[in-house]
Amino acid sequence: MASIKVKFRPSTIIGNEGTVYYQIIHERKPRQLLTKYKIFPSEWNEKCSTVIAVGENERKSLIISIRERIRWDIERLTKIHRKFDADGLPYTADDIIDEFNRCLHDYSLFNFMESIIIKLKQNGKFRTPETYKSTLNSFKIFRQGEDIMLDCLTSKIMEDYEAWQRKRGLTPNTISFYTRILRATYNRAVDDGIIENHNPFRHVYTGVDKTVKRALPLHVIKRIKSLDLSLNPVLDFARDMFIMSFYLRGMSFIDMAFLKKTDLKNAYITYRRRKTGQQLTIEWTKEMQLILNKYPKNQSDYLLPIICKPSTNEWYVYRNVGYNINHNLKIIANMLGITIPLTLYVARHSWASIAKAKGIPLSVISKGMGHDNETTTQIYLDSIDNSTVDKANNLIINSL
Repeated sequence: MASIKVKFRPSTIIGNEGTVYYQIIHERKPRQLLTKYKIFPSEWNEKCSTVIAVGENERKSLIISIRERIRWDIERLTKIHRKFDADGLPYTADDIIDEFNRCLHDYSLFNFMESIIIKLKQNGKFRTPETYKSTLNSFKIFRQGEDIMLDCLTSKIMEDYEAWQRKRGLTPNTISFYTRILRATYNRAVDDGIIENHNPFRHVYTGVDKTVKRALPLHVIKRIKSLDLSLNPVLDFARDMFIMSFYLRGMSFIDMAFLKKTDLKNAYITYRRRKTGQQLTIEWTKEMQLILNKYPKNQSDYLLPIICKPSTNEWYVYRNVGYNINHNLKIIANMLGITIPLTLYVARHSWASIAKAKGIPLSVISKGMGHDNETTTQIYLDSIDNSTVDKANNLIINSL
């Protein structure tokens, strides 16, 4: 068995903060584990070997936080030496310290999320790592840059994070989105056997509220299509990419950007959705070709005039072009008196809404959009061939 004690080392300079450290003794061999926790001598109770809060100022909340982190550290050190005892293998106090430091690096929330982001990128994912990075950045701001161990995430911390986001004016869906990413990270750590599940998300909202309607009726799509933007190439391009997304059955912008020229064969586009990996086939129509013909032939391997130059940072170009298109679509919306926030994603909602209005079966719409997360829907989708979906898409395009 190992002995673990909390100690305090005063500063050699009078009036300065000293350092909290842990003394670990195993088989009569003592070792010291320094911490980053700095306190004044008046904040240390030698008799009880504990940190005490003095006064009612900001310093008090800091000391309370340090005291809590010390408690977490001692619990972790205790778990480590008990595990070593249970394994029945010889170990030293240095082994306990090494394992503690390894856990601090590998099993902190920040580091664990960074490792997930790296793995996702290595697996060819693009959007998912970006959502994890956005969530991590948000949580880092909330924590003021202070990392936290995965098993130290508590229900109170998550409730405080939710309240912090509300004060910053974030919508319930955005807050829920960040919370779901954190929950997915936590659950992955549970699945990997790193931590036990204490369900710190049980008191925070992780649902999806109904959002403002993002679908446009057919007559508004017609107005966008027929708008004369010949004197403003930037707006013209934004409109063309919006209409192209609509023609392509509401294809997401990331899938549009990374369509290869080789994906177009025998008047059909065949590609895999980046989000789900599902393979889709879409008939390439004359209306799509007319838009493509407006622009110089792409120098890169990509079909559409989005990532145009080879040997560039493709991900950076994709994000910047998408941002500019959405910005310019809002200008177009103002020109036409469209009140909903006009983005490329509206094209996807609009295609589905217009298809439904034309009496196209939900199963056909689902297959056309590449939805594969509804088991019941997928049973119907499997029996529908591509020609049925293409006919539905042609019906919509010919209505413009």
